[in-house]
Amino acid sequence: MFDKFRDECGVFAIYGHPEAAKLSYLGLYALQHRGQESAGIAASDGKEIRCHKSMGHVAEIFTPPVLAGLDGVAAIGHTRYSTAGDTVLLNAQPFAVACNKGQVAVAHNGNITNAAELRAELESEGSIFQASSDTEVILHLVAKSRERTLPAALRDALLQLEGAYSLVFLARDRVIVARDPHGFRPLAMGQMELSGGRHAYVFASETCAFDLINAVYLNDVEPGEMAIVGPEGVIRQQFAPARDRAQCVFEHVYFSRPDSLVFGRPVQESREMLGRLLAREAPADADLVVPVPDSGVSAAIGYAAESGLPFRQALIRNHYVGRTFIEPSQAIRDFGVKLKLNPVRHLLEGRSVVLVDDSIVRGTTSRKIVRMVRQAGAREVHLRISCPPTLSPCFYGVDTPLRSELIAANHSIEEIRRFVEADSLAYLSMASLRRAVNDLDQEYCYACYSGVYPTDLVNIEELMSAKKRRG
Repeated sequence: MFDKFRDECGVFAIYGHPEAAKLSYLGLYALQHRGQESAGIAASDGKEIRCHKSMGHVAEIFTPPVLAGLDGVAAIGHTRYSTAGDTVLLNAQPFAVACNKGQVAVAHNGNITNAAELRAELESEGSIFQASSDTEVILHLVAKSRERTLPAALRDALLQLEGAYSLVFLARDRVIVARDPHGFRPLAMGQMELSGGRHAYVFASETCAFDLINAVYLNDVEPGEMAIVGPEGVIRQQFAPARDRAQCVFEHVYFSRPDSLVFGRPVQESREMLGRLLAREAPADADLVVPVPDSGVSAAIGYAAESGLPFRQALIRNHYVGRTFIEPSQAIRDFGVKLKLNPVRHLLEGRSVVLVDDSIVRGTTSRKIVRMVRQAGAREVHLRISCPPTLSPCFYGVDTPLRSELIAANHSIEEIRRFVEADSLAYLSMASLRRAVNDLDQEYCYACYSGVYPTDLVNIEELMSAKKRRG
């Protein structure tokens, strides 16, 4: 369902290609779904790092003249969902600075749970911050490190961090990437064949970014691993021991594009299995299966295949709705949803419908969609959700609401059913979610469904306050 969750960002990095910035642009274009308010690229020609970032979509920001000014064989890119306010551009990434380690730029996907404590300590020692993003803390820690080499200084900085990060770092002559010891957020590694037997190396939050530039997926950056790509080739090393894996299951439920490999597993396969298992657990006496586009489509395909009911795209999404629009002065009920979705009435009239979506957060959008389907003539609406009830906020890079705003944390399933005005409501069980992503070794984080967090939250009050400010 649209606009329910916000992921912090998508990252991309490349080394060894003469058009690194242009390929970063294409990579970010493929990752646009991960963040739609700001984007940036930093590129190095071996002598100087140049950075351009702005509010808006990737295609709007990186015009041919802008890309022409980003020369070099190495680049990193970032696309982000940023917060509200007049100074949001200050939080756009990558961050680029000149410090005692030379010129450097950094971008990351995730959330540093001890960022407030680290920032307060750095400020007490004289550090000056320009932005409110936890990513800037990483740069200050690198600059402060007494280690001489950049990789060693970065390792020193990363060992002080708690929480989730997949990080891309650009120096004048190399790219460095790293992933937190729990592996919360994805980071894939790929390779491009160049003329003369040469190779370029690429890194991205999702492999759909590789497909667009004809890069071949090699493997994932491992939890606690750092990869350094420079003139000497690729050096991979553990900067910290890997801890119990806590890969974000919501990447497979909602965030990632279905054509991506995430954590080495096809997202489409996971989502279709979510739907199949949901059909087994919660069948419905209905005439057809209808997805809530776009995130419910794959699960609805699986539900239809398993149940034998016909799959129909009876809700059509308008993909050209911008971030702002003009509402009519005379109020139209549920205008926002109607702007983005429209029912195909002849498919719904007189029918009993299984409506498949990936989640319910506050419940207000679900209620509007159920009403829309019913107003289009549906006789019954059976709502099926392809994940367990969302009970807890995430502190690892998914901008979920506070617990007090999560409907499933405060109401029973029957109360939720009545609120969304469905004839029946069922969620997928936790056991089936684990099965759908083939989590045989307990390598995923399910904190948003269980309330059990895989790390010690250094200051949960500060994290909750930060979420409230972002809201």
